[in-house]
Amino acid sequence: MMVELHILNSVIESPDMIGMIGVFLVLTAFCLLNMNRVTSHTISYQLMNLAGSMLLLFSLCFHFNLASVAIEIAWMVISLIGLYRALRTRRVLLVDDDSIPVEA
Repeated sequence: MMVELHILNSVIESPDMIGMIGVFLVLTAFCLLNMNRVTSHTISYQLMNLAGSMLLLFSLCFHFNLASVAIEIAWMVISLIGLYRALRTRRVLLVDDDSIPVEA
């Protein structure tokens, strides 16, 4: 079932709305990075990029564009690598912290 939103005599369908949420997430992550509110090593930055690219890829299933699909898949892979590295770094920092007991 498609949901439609009518704005200024144009119809915005649900895949387009989902894609726009993806655009918002990716651009917000980029803006926060450039404003020094997050770093590229933070989990939140990587999750925003991953979620945004997934939502954009979903919308591209309804309005296919090969170049856009390629860049969104690359964006997802890069975000997954960044997320893995951020989680691994966080785990190492927690284990190396002397104030936190580590079970053997």
